[in-house]
Amino acid sequence: MEQEMQARLLAFLNESPSCYHAVENLRRELLAAGYQELLEFQPWEIRPGGRYFLVRGDSTLAAFRIPETSARGFLIAAGHSDCPTFKVREEAEVPSAGGTLRMSVEPYGGAIYRSWLDRPLSVAGRVAVREGGGVRTRLINVDRDLLVIPSVAIHMDRKVNEGTLLSPATDLLPLLGCGEKGAFRRLIAAQAGVSEEDLLSTELFLYPRTPATLTGLDEEFILSPRLDDLQCVFGCFQGFLAAHTGESVPVFCVFNNEEVGSGTRQGADSTFLADVLSRISHGLGRTEEEHLSAVAESFFISADNAHAIHPAHPEYADGQEFPVLGGGIVVKYNANQRYTTDAVSAAVFQEICRGAGAAVQRYSNRADLPGGSTLGNLSTAHLSVPTVDIGLAQLAMHSCCELASVRDTETLAKAMTRYFETSLRRLPGDGIELR
Repeated sequence: MEQEMQARLLAFLNESPSCYHAVENLRRELLAAGYQELLEFQPWEIRPGGRYFLVRGDSTLAAFRIPETSARGFLIAAGHSDCPTFKVREEAEVPSAGGTLRMSVEPYGGAIYRSWLDRPLSVAGRVAVREGGGVRTRLINVDRDLLVIPSVAIHMDRKVNEGTLLSPATDLLPLLGCGEKGAFRRLIAAQAGVSEEDLLSTELFLYPRTPATLTGLDEEFILSPRLDDLQCVFGCFQGFLAAHTGESVPVFCVFNNEEVGSGTRQGADSTFLADVLSRISHGLGRTEEEHLSAVAESFFISADNAHAIHPAHPEYADGQEFPVLGGGIVVKYNANQRYTTDAVSAAVFQEICRGAGAAVQRYSNRADLPGGSTLGNLSTAHLSVPTVDIGLAQLAMHSCCELASVRDTETLAKAMTRYFETSLRRLPGDGIELR
């Protein structure tokens, strides 16, 4: 089973060069597993025992199952589909020195710029095309080595190894080729299967052509682009598919735009999740009061990768609460609630992991080094339920290629299977009963 899951993880990472492709891959797997796709602009028919999912903005997804018997609250787990990269601008081609063409790009999220240099790149995403009197979207992946961002030679920058500031406006425009403007748009139109006239707009992003691979003496590590956060997405999704449904409604969610603040209609700071839960309750014939009671009897796991202690720089980690590669699922803590974990949500999650036989470790930022944001505290602004922030330990977060433990993925899948099978009930005070 371990080797099978490893192979599926590698395939998922390689076949998801953009947030749109990641969600499309999940969509196809849900359809193959017998889930029915719902559309937001149409009425929903929700039945006991039914399995459903929906997609918003081609890049955010929610899947859920309805228990055969009376349903109680919701068991939610969420990750995100996007990663730090560079967005290709509409006016893409930039004539440059030496008769070359470069691509006009803009940073998306907080990438480690130097990691993008001198490696094969390409573009993937979606385009909007004219079709049948309307506008439709199509996914695009130029599946070949197309671009490169070349470094300046050390002979021209003698201080390069002392640290060179890279400007996104000048140093990070990838080299496309030689020739006249217009070739890139023709290429994208051909990929979309439309004329240039019918190619209306694009949302394309750079991605590294480096395939996911296993490294280490015993192949214990995975080296891959987009581990943050597709590793968590994959582990949560495997648990969701494998679990048997109890009394609570399992909900698996993937948001877009976490790397840029989540403030979009498909981000965690939108009404997407609250809308989905409200429509589930409406489909089950619940009154508003019954829906609010169901929400109050719910739980949320925000899954986004965490920083492992670095072998060369352990001083960046907290002296007591630092995760290690292969040490199990990371529970994240922050006194100022940038992570939503509290005493109750941490205890509930740890009990679930104990029942699953899944190892747990803790993470706190070093007190003088503030960490990044994630999904949990943004989602709870719209859906106020007990929430725990978790992740899997990794190195080189936001690099073009990141490093994590293979074993931790299976640990997460095992814990999430247990979680989605749990029947949760609230107790007086702030207690929670798990069945």
